[in-house]
Amino acid sequence: MEIFVDRDGEVILKKYSPISELGDFAKEYADALYDSMGHSVLICDRDVYIAVSGGSKKDYLNKSISDMVEKAMDQRNSVLEGDAKTIQLIDGIDEEVASYTVGPIVANGDPIGAVVIFSKDQSIGEVEHKAVETAAGFLARQMEQ
Repeated sequence: MEIFVDRDGEVILKKYSPISELGDFAKEYADALYDSMGHSVLICDRDVYIAVSGGSKKDYLNKSISDMVEKAMDQRNSVLEGDAKTIQLIDGIDEEVASYTVGPIVANGDPIGAVVIFSKDQSIGEVEHKAVETAAGFLARQMEQ
């Protein structure tokens, strides 16, 4: 929990998100993944998406993560789904995707976020899955320093 005092003296309580410290860095990493993979990339903390590349920022940035993404984080397991299906990346919003992969960011044993690569029209495979796991591992190590 972070505590702030505004100009008027009002106390503001804000939930602390360790991965939000990586905001610009996460955005650059998402851009690099998108440039090399050509698929949309999302990076989230425990609550919302903090970095978006290749997709509509207004559709994803600062939007609540879905139960599916939260479950992958809680189970500390990466997920690769290669079959077209309707899923929720954003809480309460169904969307049709061709495939997706989710890699939880686990720092000091605690899940603090996730990296998601998805495509609405192309297949995602092991290469993208490994890229998500690598990105999640790298971001976790940055948080542990």
